[in-house]
Amino acid sequence: MGDHSRRDQLGQILRFALVGGVNTGTFFGIYLLLHPWMPYFAAYTLAFVLSMIGSFFMNTYFTYRTRPTWKKFLLFPLTNVTNYVIQSAGLYALVTWAAMDTRIAPLVAAVVAIPFTFLLSRKILIPGTGAAAAAPASGTASGTTEGPARGRSSSTV
Repeated sequence: MGDHSRRDQLGQILRFALVGGVNTGTFFGIYLLLHPWMPYFAAYTLAFVLSMIGSFFMNTYFTYRTRPTWKKFLLFPLTNVTNYVIQSAGLYALVTWAAMDTRIAPLVAAVVAIPFTFLLSRKILIPGTGAAAAAPASGTASGTTEGPARGRSSSTV
């Protein structure tokens, strides 16, 4: 089971990276479209919110292969608050202190936040996948399994 669990986690990481690439491209495209029409931080925030909605659906259906529910949809942005704070602080620092171009800084800040986003979204979209579930030697106390079948067989929350 250890190999299967590791294979599932590796698959999730690879799918997350693919979704992240698509989501980052979507975010950046929206940002660049909005940037000429509004202040950079307002454009950044609106692009972030719109791309987060898309990210929720791509991650539930493709990355973690689980059902989207209203509860998960409402919790997903809450977990992304950390991501938003990391990206916002990075954006501010890059623009203010490093004098980075406001068209490029959001992309750099987003890359820094990737590991945090993966762990937080996994925890929300697949309940029971905290630090203990990620450890190779640990089992699941509730008897549930991780992976594609888990989300499909469970009822909506």
